Amino acid sequence: MRPPRLILFWIVLIAALLFIEFAELTRLFTLPFLQAISNVVAFAFALIFVTIVALVGAIFIGIYVSQRLLSSRGFSPFEEEMLKMRAEVMEMRRQMHDLLGRSGDPSSSGRPGDPDASERRP
Repeated sequence: MRPPRLILFWIVLIAALLFIEFAELTRLFTLPFLQAISNVVAFAFALIFVTIVALVGAIFIGIYVSQRLLSSRGFSPFEEEMLKMRAEVMEMRRQMHDLLGRSGDPSSSGRPGDPDASERRP
């Protein structure tokens, strides 16, 4: 089974960053930090760019994490309330049916305007 491309991408990226860090520690090569710090405009631009990218990333990660934490696998409160209301309506129908059944069959009442009477006749 092949791992997904996204996982391979992150593995390669982390390996490249580890290689660069190892190369810096062993003085295999050095990045020109003094040139970047001496050019104030480039340093300010880089700092602002990194800050903006970090904030946007943090916002997206925050939205994702909060959505995952707040989304429940069950019903929402609105759906739970609707299910309770449905159960109450079903209970009221059952009680109404029991009351009508005890007092006699409403279909035998013979009222012509009774819509329920026509539905209950065979």
